[in-house]
Amino acid sequence: MTVLAIDPGRDKCGLAVVQPGRVLHREVVARDRLAGRVAELVGEYAAHVIVIGDATGSQGVLREVSGLGRPVEVVPEQGTSLEARRRYFRDHPPRGLARLVPEGLRVPPRPVDDYVAVILAERFLEKARLV
Repeated sequence: MTVLAIDPGRDKCGLAVVQPGRVLHREVVARDRLAGRVAELVGEYAAHVIVIGDATGSQGVLREVSGLGRPVEVVPEQGTSLEARRRYFRDHPPRGLARLVPEGLRVPPRPVDDYVAVILAERFLEKARLV
């Protein structure tokens, strides 16, 4: 099963295409480009389901993507931002003096909304018992 996950936001949104055990695609897009980009990714990866985080802007995103012919599921976002930061630094370990900054004080140099989208997809797959 291929899941396209969206971390909705006011100005930008995280997108991820995930299969059980694999991240196929991750990106952060401007909010005004979301609907078009989601349509492209649904076609490119033949996503079976669209997963949307339940926080900021989720209702607007839900309306935008509901016409794409795929089931849409809403997933709780609680705790995803902190987990996304940890994953970012796991994938991009700090170097030099940045290694001395305590983990809780590290701030990624870019938005991690795409990592949040990966976590949302994994939560959906876990709930569906596909992971």
